[in-house]
Amino acid sequence: MRCDVVAIGTELLLGQIVDTNSSWIGEQLAAAGIDSLVQVKVGDNLGRMVHILRERLSEADAVVVCGGLGPTHDDLTREAIAEVMGADLVEDEEVAERIISMFSARGRRMSANNMKQALVPTGASVIAQTRGTAPGLICPVGDKVLYAVPGVPHEMQDMLTRAIIPDLLARSGSSAMIMSRVLRTWGESESGLNERLQGIIDDLDVVGNPTLAFLASGWEGIKVRLTAKAATEDDAWRLISEWERPIRSEVSDVIFGVDEQTMESVVLDLLAERGLTLGVAESVTGGLVAGRLTSVAGSSKVFRGGIVSYASAVKHDLLGVPAGPAVSHDAAAAMARGARHVLGSDVGLALTGVAGPTEQDGQPVGTLYISVAMPDDTVNTHHLRLPGQRDQMRQLSVISALDVLRRTLSN
Repeated sequence: MRCDVVAIGTELLLGQIVDTNSSWIGEQLAAAGIDSLVQVKVGDNLGRMVHILRERLSEADAVVVCGGLGPTHDDLTREAIAEVMGADLVEDEEVAERIISMFSARGRRMSANNMKQALVPTGASVIAQTRGTAPGLICPVGDKVLYAVPGVPHEMQDMLTRAIIPDLLARSGSSAMIMSRVLRTWGESESGLNERLQGIIDDLDVVGNPTLAFLASGWEGIKVRLTAKAATEDDAWRLISEWERPIRSEVSDVIFGVDEQTMESVVLDLLAERGLTLGVAESVTGGLVAGRLTSVAGSSKVFRGGIVSYASAVKHDLLGVPAGPAVSHDAAAAMARGARHVLGSDVGLALTGVAGPTEQDGQPVGTLYISVAMPDDTVNTHHLRLPGQRDQMRQLSVISALDVLRRTLSN
């Protein structure tokens, strides 16, 4: 079974919106064992939409069409699908009633053009809307099928998971299970990981199952994904376990978590296990570390708080940083001690550096000092040089600092 993806919207072509929907859909299709070989973006033009849909259906068994299901004049997905099907658009009374009820429940006036969202091509089935006003569509075209989902990510994700993936699996007749294990790493480049795992990659190429892939994910680290296909879930996990062991033996020094774990969740778990609290002092990252930590539910059990000591005077007056360069080994160490003292925490984590665009205190752009102050008053300070422009450097500083803290806690 092959299912391609078509994203609708002129705004995607103009770069006003980044098409993250297609990548998410592709990931879900792959996890379900469904091939997706082509992803296309097309603007809000009826003729071009019809052409692209016919072209994709000529090569694929199914196509997921994302976007263009709204109530405005440039939402043309229904019209394009109806033309491809050779069908009329007819108002679905049940969908219309649901739209009216949604507006009524919210106490909002409903404009007449919202009824456009109740139009359904003859012969199509409706995927009921649970999170928005636009329903999805399952539209047979001969022995093939078009699926239409809204472009709003949470609405699209709900419909794909709830209706489309099950329908595709039923049509494919496949009973195979696809399972994946994601090893999350930090501290090695993608090319470096590839080099270190080359022998295992060569062996996997020979056996063909499982497969291994790398995914560089910015300040989420580099993911190493191992995917196995088998008749049962247990068999798939056995395959994954068989190959996960040698992967870990080669790169265990840079693996910090698995699957849905993040660097911040791992750090918070380590602190909780050791009965320690954390305070953070940030300069270069301007609160990004605290933001990542507090994004984890329950972080308040160990995270005391953060100080954004962006100005040098704040470092000196609040954190007790001695006079001198604000980007230095000594400044970072003093900030970590100051965070412990001011916030009343067991552990202090501090970051100071240069994000650019120009150097500071004689230090080049990309300079980062990370310091961890532990309960026994020992201070562990690291000096790094990070790549990228200002935003990228700041983001990489966050995961780098949390990784230093993780390693310190693990020793």
